[in-house]
This record gives sequence, structure tokens and C-alpha cells, in this order.
Amino acid sequence: MNRETLEVDVLIVGGGPAGLSAALRLAQLRKQSPGEPLSIAVLEKAREAGAHMLSGAVLDPSTLHDLIPDFREKGAPLAAKVSRDRVYFFTARSRIPFPVIPPPLRNHGNYIISLNSFVRWLAAQADGQGIDFFTGFAGQDVLTDDGRVVGVRTGDRGIGRHGEQKAAFEPGVDIMAKVTIFCDGVRGNLTKQLRRHFQLGRGRQPEQFAVGLKELWEVPRDRLEPGTVMHSMGYPLRHDEFGGGFIYALPGDQLSVGFVVGLDYQDPLFDPHMAFNRFKQHPFVTRLLDGGQMIRYGAKALPEGGWNTIPRPYMDGALIAGDAGGFLNSMRLKGIHLAMRTGMLAAESAFEAIRSGDWSARSLARYQDTIDRSPVKAELHPVRNVHQAFGYGLVAGLAFAGLSLATKGWWVEDLHGRAGHARMKTLREYHGRPPVVGSQSDPTGPHGLGGPPGGRTAAALAPSNATAVDRRLTFDKLTNVHYSGTTHDEDQPAHLLVHTEVCSSICGSEYGHPCTRFCPANVYEIVQDPGGSRLQINASNCVHCKTCDIMDPYGVITWVPPEGGGGPRYNGM
Repeated sequence: MNRETLEVDVLIVGGGPAGLSAALRLAQLRKQSPGEPLSIAVLEKAREAGAHMLSGAVLDPSTLHDLIPDFREKGAPLAAKVSRDRVYFFTARSRIPFPVIPPPLRNHGNYIISLNSFVRWLAAQADGQGIDFFTGFAGQDVLTDDGRVVGVRTGDRGIGRHGEQKAAFEPGVDIMAKVTIFCDGVRGNLTKQLRRHFQLGRGRQPEQFAVGLKELWEVPRDRLEPGTVMHSMGYPLRHDEFGGGFIYALPGDQLSVGFVVGLDYQDPLFDPHMAFNRFKQHPFVTRLLDGGQMIRYGAKALPEGGWNTIPRPYMDGALIAGDAGGFLNSMRLKGIHLAMRTGMLAAESAFEAIRSGDWSARSLARYQDTIDRSPVKAELHPVRNVHQAFGYGLVAGLAFAGLSLATKGWWVEDLHGRAGHARMKTLREYHGRPPVVGSQSDPTGPHGLGGPPGGRTAAALAPSNATAVDRRLTFDKLTNVHYSGTTHDEDQPAHLLVHTEVCSSICGSEYGHPCTRFCPANVYEIVQDPGGSRLQINASNCVHCKTCDIMDPYGVITWVPPEGGGGPRYNGM
């Protein structure tokens, strides 16, 4: 197959905060330094800048100030400066305010933003800087030569759902680069290839993740003062489940309402989307949303493992930055500024390597050195064990988090976490017995809620797994997907690859098909055929959150990008 080839000096995969910060920093360095022109290209899988960008989001502006000092004059879309913080512990019917806001959750000087709008603005700053920005093109494969990364191949276009070439078929393009900076986001498909090929996780802790679900609401006037930031823990989660809720007040009587759940829970019947609905049914949240209207929905995985889970971020010809490398502070609930910072540092390391004519791993190792001397390590290293501590339960996690603040992260030895999917227990292990097919406790039934299994009462399950859907306050997954703006060309191969037949053999009896619950977009469905049950993949629903790639207990699901820029459109999110 004849493929077009494009050669650049630096290729940046991913047009999010990390990738665009890398591109802008390279453009600045090129302008400041004499020498040969430096060609820069950014590859973004979404159809337009920012379309796939989702976060809470509260921005620490420290990195933005360093990258674009006059960001205010240039109209950075900082929706509201944080004016007050509130932290609550929820019970089923009430809330207990924290008497003192923990330092990591103090947001003085930070801004509530729409990450979608912020990334579109960053992309506009790159306009006219000599940066080639390719939207709607996803990186499909890492190109290597003699153990060195030499670029990326984009996905073929015009392939039918059964693998046949359509009339409009176009082979992917090989984009060759001296240095490639991978910023392909949490659980990025290309970064996964790099981790395997170069053993980048050797000697590091297993990756750990959470999934965040978010809705944007319009509420009656003056319901909550813009700039208000609220966080909660407790209900509807049980003590062996990690996570909590957030509510951020934006101008124009809009609220960002969301819920984050650690993807290391043990109950195979747990459903993060149902937990989000239960969160909104808490009387305090219900009062805030009463009379309002949900206008947008999205979901995204978060890399929450911390400093000890970050892979080696350099190799021959390539660097990793942002969420792709796990640069997120789960204790502060912030990662945008760290993504931008690592993008800038990667750009500086790539620039120096190209100017020196040496882009080997030995030369690019300066990237790790700059990270170690930067605010990135200063922020992440002291809290490196906090997420792992929550694996012992809520009380242990909170106690360890407080201790970390007091000791600035010192501990006798680092805690060892486990990959989240490995913590999920079977139905028999967690509930005492498997469900009886066709009964109320059959999780493959029409609601997938689970009934009262042996050893646990229905009340114990209800807080996180059962709720009525009224489509005013609470929504089913398909309705939420509609509000995500998700579109895909349906005549293409499924971009969710299931590698074995466990779905129709042992998964139901062992785990009760947890993919039908942990997916927040109803992609996975068990349907009954005359010959028995089978897994149906509704790939067009996918919001690209990567939860299935992370949480499947057998580890047999792989997410790859669809063709043509398909996916959500997170306008205003």
C-alpha cells in the first residue's frame, strides 16, 4: 500500500492542554533562537480543537502565567475566579461541612473554566505561529526504526464495518519526526504501545484511574454565586469505594455538576452512572438543581495513581506529557496546569535535542531531569501515596492524607497499589453467591441493578446501584449520551476491541457482565439470541472515556480511535 509521508522536526500527538502548550513553547523558542526553521505539527483526533476536552474544571493559572504572561489581555476564557470553597461529608439525608478547608482543596487564586473553551483559545493562540494543526486525524500506530520512535501513522479512512475498503478509501499518512511528543490523553492508545514496547513502567507502581461524570446545568437565577466551588465525599459511596462529587458555579446561572469514582472498586455490580444519579438525589444537590435544566453531559477517565505510577517519560525519539503520563494531582483534583507544564518542559527538551543533533534517549533524558527540578515533582512527590492509601478504605485514606500534609509526604516506605481491574471481586467473593439468571438479582436483567444477594441486604446495595430515572433530575445513559453531542460514522469497524470470548462464556457467571455497568454511555449490552446471550457493542455511543479499557476484570477490551474525528462535542464543558 502506498502511503503519503510527511516529515517534520517535532510531531505532537494530541491537541489538549499538554500538546498545545508544547506547540506554543516550541514556537516561542524558535522565535527566540537563531538557526534553521523548526517545523512543528500537532495531530488531534477530534474534528475541531477542544471538541473532546472535558474536565471539572478548576484551573491553577501558574503554568498559564509562565506560558502566556498576558493571557488576560489576550482574552483567556477564565469564566469565574474562585470566591469561596465548601467541602462536605454527605450522609443519605444531610451534609456535614468541614470546619476547615483542607489546604489541597483551597482554590484562592484559581479559576473555574470550561476546558473545551480554554483549549479552543489555546489553539487560537497557535494560529499564525507556523504550527501545522491537523484535526480529525487520529494516530493509530507508533512508527519505530531500530528501537527508535520515528513518527506516527494515522488511521486509514474509508473502511466499512466489516473491514472492506469503501470507494472513498484513503490509507493513513506516515508522519515522520525527529522527536515525537505524545500527549494523547489518559490511557492514550499510542502511549499504551510505547509502554509495552519500551517497558516504560518497569520499576513503577501499576497505573490507577478514576472516572469522572459531568453534567452542565442551567438553573434559576441567583441559585449559587459564580465562583463557588463545592466538593463532597461520603454518600452515595460506601467506605470501600473512592470518590466524591463536585459543584462549580459559573456565570450565567450555570453549574458544573459532577461525580468522580475510583476505578478500583470491588463490587462487580457497582455502576458509577447510577451513583452519579444518587448523588443528584441528595436533598442538598436536588435543591440546587430544582427547576433547572441539564444541557450537556460527558465522561472521562482520570490518571490518579500519582508520582510513583508515572512511566519513564522519555525514550529514543519520543517524550510523554500530560495525562498520557499520569501527571495529575488527585489530592488537589487538578491536572490541567501539570499537563501544560510537562508539555512546556517536553518542548524545551525536544528543542535542545534537535539543536544539538542528538535525539536519543540519552539526550532526551534531560526531560526527566527538568521534571525533577520543576514544580511538577515538588507538587506530586509529597502526595505520591495518597491514592494508594484509599485502597484501605475511606477512613484510612483520609487519615493518611492528613498525615501526608503534616509530614510533607514522608513515610516509612511507599505504599504499593494494584491495578484497579485486579481489585474487582467475583459475584461469589463479594456478594456471597452468583445471581440466579432471570431473577431480581440477575445483573443482566432489564435494569442491571442487582437484587439482595447472599450476605448483603438490598439496602446495602441501593445507595450506589439503584435509582429511579425521571429525565428531569436523573437520566438514563442513552439520554445522557444524546447530550454529549457524540456522533460517529456507523459504517466503520468498531473501535472497541474485545479480544476473547469470555463475554459469552464465563463473564456472566463470574462477574455479571460489569461492562454493562461501568461504561457510562451504554456501549456494552448483553442481548438474548435463540442460541443464548451475546455481547452487543454499540460503538456509536462511545464518549471516549476509556473506562472499558481500564476496568474490564479480564483486561480484554482495547479502545482505539475511530476514524474521521468521531466522538463527543463537549461545547462549553
